Amino acid sequence: MSINEKKLSDLVRTKTKILKYQDNKYPNKLKNIYASPKKLYTLGNIDLLNCKSIAIIGCRNCTRDGAINAYEFGYKLAKKGVCIISGLARGIDAYSHMGAIKAKGKTIAVLGSGLNVIYPRENIQIYFEILKNNGLVLSEYPFGAKPEKHHFPERNRIISGLSDGVLVVEAKEKSGTLITVNFALDQGKDIYAVPGSINSENSYGTNNLIKEGATPVTMVDDISI
Repeated sequence: MSINEKKLSDLVRTKTKILKYQDNKYPNKLKNIYASPKKLYTLGNIDLLNCKSIAIIGCRNCTRDGAINAYEFGYKLAKKGVCIISGLARGIDAYSHMGAIKAKGKTIAVLGSGLNVIYPRENIQIYFEILKNNGLVLSEYPFGAKPEKHHFPERNRIISGLSDGVLVVEAKEKSGTLITVNFALDQGKDIYAVPGSINSENSYGTNNLIKEGATPVTMVDDISI
């Protein structure tokens, strides 16, 4: 077992708090969403669950521009006191968390696996940086739960449910990101999208969202939550 794995195992074993639906600390934002989680396994600062927040989501295989935009929006929104929520996936998720961490701001990672099963493994350092920076990592799945394919669309309802708005940085025409957008729309959340080149497949989804009524975003001041 590596040092990081031992540290993770110790953290999860000794520091995890389980919030049940009926608990006072269970976030009100999740109580009225579709299929509210019966339990939340949490590691870190649970006070963030009630903060003003925005979800930043997008492609795993993001472009260089997408990475820069996710990082910059994560950084600048966090500097304004907004909590950044994402899924710790590679690509847009990772860069948005990194931006918030760099700003010494607030960020929440919602996992599609148990708290002791980090996926993708390459983001283990971001996981620890979130906790070191007084952030929060959470999951509805118990310890040891693997990152099953169906977990990720399920956890997306939590990402959108905890947020006060959703910012899509990049999305392909048939992107899993749009599952989160659909949950957000059902939950009555505002949708924001970063426009992109008409020649980039990673911008098909965002440009279509704008045509369908999402607020186009080119700077932080375009977002009001």
